[in-house]
Amino acid sequence: MPTPRFTPRQLYAFAAVADLRSFAKAGERLSLSASAVSQLISELESSIGFRLFDRTTRSVSLSPAGREFHSSARSVLTHMELAQAAVDDIRSRAAGIVRVAAPLVMASTVLPAAVKAYTDRRPKVLVRIRDTSVENLIDMVDSAAVDVAVGPDQPVSERVTRLDLFKSSWVLWFAATHPLVERSEIAWGELRQYPLVVAGRDYERTLSLTHGEYHDNDRISPVDMVDNISTAFGMAAEGLGLVIAPAYVGLLARRFGLVMRPIVRPEVTRQVCLYHLSGRTVSPAAQGFCEHLVAWLAGKDDLG
Repeated sequence: MPTPRFTPRQLYAFAAVADLRSFAKAGERLSLSASAVSQLISELESSIGFRLFDRTTRSVSLSPAGREFHSSARSVLTHMELAQAAVDDIRSRAAGIVRVAAPLVMASTVLPAAVKAYTDRRPKVLVRIRDTSVENLIDMVDSAAVDVAVGPDQPVSERVTRLDLFKSSWVLWFAATHPLVERSEIAWGELRQYPLVVAGRDYERTLSLTHGEYHDNDRISPVDMVDNISTAFGMAAEGLGLVIAPAYVGLLARRFGLVMRPIVRPEVTRQVCLYHLSGRTVSPAAQGFCEHLVAWLAGKDDLG
């Protein structure tokens, strides 16, 4: 493809003179002298090989060739201005696509609210939420299927960076008609008396009560384990069991009419983290969303 023989400055000078029919007025628009504008037009005419304007002592008008060239020149300038606007948007993190992975509860409650708060200020940024299992979060980041992931703490390789966001206590969720509604808190040891439901396969890794410092007969074992937290909540709503889950799932649990009570002696917490690739530069839009998410979550009191 041949290299253009003209410069953006020459095209801007040509467009200004064509609009204003005056070298002096074009100079005022471009913050140049009339002679500087005239010089740019002369250089442009020399490079393209034909005259652009018919000049008299009283008027300036487009030549027939200039009229034909005018629409093409305008199109070039418009595309340059759009490209510059895109550069400005990217630099200021105002445009782009951000792909975020998260488990069901985060993807259906926490993230949509955070995304809305962000895109209200950055309407040109498109944030795509991918809901997935906790076990798949790191793989999606590692394979670059997403830009970032948000979810419970998981082991990571040196390829993935993990940033702690907030801690959330493990609590008990149950129907408002359950006798435990009269209690202000429940001890772990008491849970052996009730049918328990948990969601996800990382239950035993996450809860310290299931670790080696406790005897086998002291461990709390769920009666039922399901893949989706919404299934567990549905079971609890029908009185089929009590759900052990982090407090941040309350954004969804309350939609099932469930109530929450802290589990104590000891208090067990789950760390929620932000993940991204270590060796890959995060896009300006993704970086801007990450910074927004960290600040936005820090202002939420109902996640812990």
